[in-house]
Amino acid sequence: MKINPLKGMKDYLPDEMRMRDYVQGKILEIYRASGFERIATPMLEDMENLDKSEGGDNLNLIFKVLKRGEKLNAALAAGDEKSLSDMGLRYDLTLPLSRYYAANRDHLPAPFKVIQTDRVFRAERPQKGRMREFVQCDIDILGDESIRAEIELIDVTARALLAIGFDNFTVNINDRRMLRSMLSAMGFTPDTLDSVCITFDKLDKIGAEGVKSELTEKEYPAAAIEALDSFLKEGDFSIEHVASLLEDKSLPDNLLAIMNTVKELSQGRYGIAYMPSLVRGQGYYTGVVFEITCAAFSGAVAGGGRYDGMIGKFLGQQVPAVGFSIGFERICGILMEQGYKVPAAPKLALLYRDDASFAQVLRKAEALRAQYTVTVLPQQKKLGKQLGNLENAGFAAVAFFDNDEIKMLGQRAE
Repeated sequence: MKINPLKGMKDYLPDEMRMRDYVQGKILEIYRASGFERIATPMLEDMENLDKSEGGDNLNLIFKVLKRGEKLNAALAAGDEKSLSDMGLRYDLTLPLSRYYAANRDHLPAPFKVIQTDRVFRAERPQKGRMREFVQCDIDILGDESIRAEIELIDVTARALLAIGFDNFTVNINDRRMLRSMLSAMGFTPDTLDSVCITFDKLDKIGAEGVKSELTEKEYPAAAIEALDSFLKEGDFSIEHVASLLEDKSLPDNLLAIMNTVKELSQGRYGIAYMPSLVRGQGYYTGVVFEITCAAFSGAVAGGGRYDGMIGKFLGQQVPAVGFSIGFERICGILMEQGYKVPAAPKLALLYRDDASFAQVLRKAEALRAQYTVTVLPQQKKLGKQLGNLENAGFAAVAFFDNDEIKMLGQRAE
């Protein structure tokens, strides 16, 4: 029997779980105080739903579940690989939420402000920062087509990050409609825009030359590639400059309104910046997209955007939707590396002898819990050694059932 977890999955020690519970608790506290309600959905989804979810590269990372019994035998006999699976593990929480809303909308408020904190699965190549099983912390607003939804999600997510100790971060924002319009004006055809956007999204990783090289390899029009390359080399990424390239000069209006309002709400605690290369990988985003980055760490710690078309795939009618997801695993990893200590009451061990009434021991422990986190333990013969072990395990003090003494550790007597 193997004692290690599967590759890309992890066992968590008590200190790690204490951190994870604390971070998730603070995030939920902010979300709930802002009027969002938590739901839960199954880990497994119908393969047809997953295949049609426009999840970008994530569609290649789905853990598929084989059919069972006679259905599996029939699929094997048919020799059709696609027919072997009828369900799969969810790769994010957006597709399950869209299906959930379509099934339950008659019982939900409008707009619906919802929390999801749960595990998702991707068949990644395991490496640092990329797990096959991980937790996402999402909030979404369904049924609000106004920019108030984007503003509220940014505000609530930023306050959650501040509550767990993050600061000096920046909300980077873009509108896919502006980006597509700009690329069209440069000469890229409508049928190539999705592919061009995927390459453009890599700008921070491969640079302007890398973007140009990849687009050239894809054999897109040379004039369009040169126009994009000139834009990148000019370095003027202001909304005003991008607006000058657009046929519809009103496209940036919503983005400017969101940025100005968020800037007012931030009160200088965090920044907001326009990033014309921000795309986000999922194909279901339809408008404004955003990511949060910290200068002290590479990569994003949160991201999301508007996905007005997803729920319509289930209902046959459009339902406006916006979501924001905090990178729970990344944040926990950063805090662990920094040696962050979870705020908590000091730990105390209540020691008792074998002849003590255990009911009375537990009653005394309950009284001490007004000031301490209390663990009850039998008192060992070598008390000095026991006290040393307790101090090494993070206990701040010990109490004794048979007297009223509370001994602070670090002041041990043999």
